[in-house]
Amino acid sequence: MAKSAEVKLAIFGRAGVGKSALVVRFLTKRFIWEYDPTLESTYRHQASIDDEVVTMEILDTAGQEDTIQREGHVRWGEGFVLVYDITDRGSFEEVLPLKTILDEIKKPKNVTLILVGNKADLDHSRQVSTEEGEKLATEMACAFYECSACTGEGNITEIFYELCREVRRRRMVQGKTRRRSSTTHVKQAINKMLTKISS
Repeated sequence: MAKSAEVKLAIFGRAGVGKSALVVRFLTKRFIWEYDPTLESTYRHQASIDDEVVTMEILDTAGQEDTIQREGHVRWGEGFVLVYDITDRGSFEEVLPLKTILDEIKKPKNVTLILVGNKADLDHSRQVSTEEGEKLATEMACAFYECSACTGEGNITEIFYELCREVRRRRMVQGKTRRRSSTTHVKQAINKMLTKISS
């Protein structure tokens, strides 16, 4: 059997935005009410995405890490889900500073991420409009989803699958660039040798 591709995904956002509920809804199609917000968990999940078996390692961060912990999580991850709660403007306002941190730690690479507005079932308490979410995603050059881990509305599976696809696309592009640059080095070395021989 062919070895599956491995993708490391990390979920970030303020404590209480529903990161764990989102991951559990994706993995089990269930909603669990009670979580310990200080717990950090890693899950392994295998899925067939576009006819290819992919093993996801999903790191559900606690949302209250110190700087060193967070930096470790960012270095570990290849793709990121940034989650805010549509009923909590503060959690939305923390997204851009978080993206800046990801950029700083990952540079010069571009960060592969998806923006998610959770708790879409609580539309009556909404503090962040869908348009604002879309605008922020455009600024960050990433996909945007609104969903509810509670009711399962919004395509939660698609969030994780799309992020896996994006990580794998980036890998292929980086692989090609790497191969091209090593070929260039070889050509340059041969040309130098030829120049020496002929001189």
